[in-house]
Amino acid sequence: MDMLRGEQIAEAGLTDWRKLAQGLHARYVAVDFAAAAQFVVAVGEAGDALGHHPRATIGKGHVDLELVSVDAVYRDDEGADHVVEWVTQQDVELARRITEIAVDHGVAADPASVVEVELGLDTARSATIAPVWAALLTGSADSQGRGSLSDEIRDAAARVPNLWFGEDDEHEASRQRFHLEVYVAPEAAEQRIAAAVAAGGTIIDAGDAPSLTVIADQDGNRGVVCVDTSAVKTA
Repeated sequence: MDMLRGEQIAEAGLTDWRKLAQGLHARYVAVDFAAAAQFVVAVGEAGDALGHHPRATIGKGHVDLELVSVDAVYRDDEGADHVVEWVTQQDVELARRITEIAVDHGVAADPASVVEVELGLDTARSATIAPVWAALLTGSADSQGRGSLSDEIRDAAARVPNLWFGEDDEHEASRQRFHLEVYVAPEAAEQRIAAAVAAGGTIIDAGDAPSLTVIADQDGNRGVVCVDTSAVKTA
């Protein structure tokens, strides 16, 4: 099934869901763990009916869901097809069904609270070092390039954050190479950045804001607040 572009996701009007990194994310708030568990059971039954299921994390009074297709098809400019991990129409259809189930179960969506964290590593030799990190993070070098056209590391069991590689020049000087990518809902980005600044952080690069805002702590360590603006419906 073809992957969906950001504008296609935006046009779907999924009010409970936000596009973060590769997938659709939602948080639902329930009165207690039992209610949350009952909601997850109903979501599972809906997934059975459609032959597709979300990743689910359940806690005391909340359920976090991610919808992503591991067999999405990306077609490049030359017309060649590539299998990637991304949002497809089946994710949109299940998202709509889950929204209906949430209403039936009396659980409320809290889309502004969703978050996804990825690791970034700047290097000029991603193909060389990626197998090491794939093995360290997931136990298998086969995780290199899984669901991606790059050397990115993705764990099939979603136990650890994705690790992607940023382009960098060869150099001898020691400096920070790792950083965190924190994906948030568009309506939460301003507050998240303000909170980091209030806590002592400094905005060091807002040239690509609101998509990317780079923040440094007092020691100079960097993190990036990320928003997928392509999947936001404009007026």
